Amino acid sequence: MADELVHRTVDNGIATITLDSPHNRNALSARLRMELRAALTASIDENSVRVVVLDHTGPVFCAGMDLKESRDEESTEEQGVRDLPALLEQIWTSPKPVVTKLAGPARAGGIGLVAASDIAVAADTATFAFSEVRIGVVPATISVTVLPVLDTRQAHELFLTGEKFDAGRAASIGLLNSAVPAEQLDAEVTRYTDMLALGGPKALAATKEMLHRPRPTKLSDDFAEMLALSAEHFAGEEGKEGIRAFSEKRRPSWAPRPS
Repeated sequence: MADELVHRTVDNGIATITLDSPHNRNALSARLRMELRAALTASIDENSVRVVVLDHTGPVFCAGMDLKESRDEESTEEQGVRDLPALLEQIWTSPKPVVTKLAGPARAGGIGLVAASDIAVAADTATFAFSEVRIGVVPATISVTVLPVLDTRQAHELFLTGEKFDAGRAASIGLLNSAVPAEQLDAEVTRYTDMLALGGPKALAATKEMLHRPRPTKLSDDFAEMLALSAEHFAGEEGKEGIRAFSEKRRPSWAPRPS
C-alpha cells in the first residue's frame, strides 16, 4: 500500500524490508515499529525467505525514536520504552540472517537496529551518533544490542560524548562489517546475501543461536554442549545432504543455482 511506512518484497529468497518514512528521517514512530515488526515476522515465517535485508528510502537510514511523538505522548509505553526491546530482540534472534544496508546516517535507536543485525554495510559517507545524552536521556535500551559488538573504550567515549563519527570508524570499532563508496553499496550487500544463501537454513539458525549464547564458565561444559550441537547437525538431514553434495561436487539442495 502506498501509505505504508515499511515495505516488504521477496526476490529469489531475499526479503527486503524498506523503511519508507523520509518525512521524519525514518524515525521509529509507533506505526513504523509496528509495521517493521510485522514485516520481520512475515519474513521469518515464510519458508522461501533465506536472508532478510533491512533497507531505507531517503537520505537518512534512521534518526532514532520519533521525538515529536514522544513529546506529544504522556505514556512512556507509547514512547517505545516497552516495544523497542521486542523489535531489537526480533532482529537479534531471527533464525534468518539479517543484513542492514545504510546509505545514510543512523542516530540513537537507529544504531540499535544496526547492532542487532548480523551484518551491517554502509556507504562511507554515512555518519553515526549516540545522541541521547545531548537531549538528557540515556542510551539504555539500545545498549543491549550495541555493547556486545562495540569496543569497551569506544563505547564509553561515544555514549558519553554523543560525538558524531563516520562509517570508517564505525567499521573499525565493530559496529559495521563494511564501509564502501556509495556506488558500491548495492554490490557489497549482494556479496553478503549471496554468501549467506549458500548456508543451510537450519545450520544458519543454529549458528546464530550459538553465537549469542552465554558461554559456560567451565571449558569442559562448553565442549560438551558444542559436541552435542555438532553431532546433532552432522546426523541431521541437512548435514547429510551437505556432505553428499560436497562429495558429489555439486551445490546442496538449499543453495540457489548460479544464474
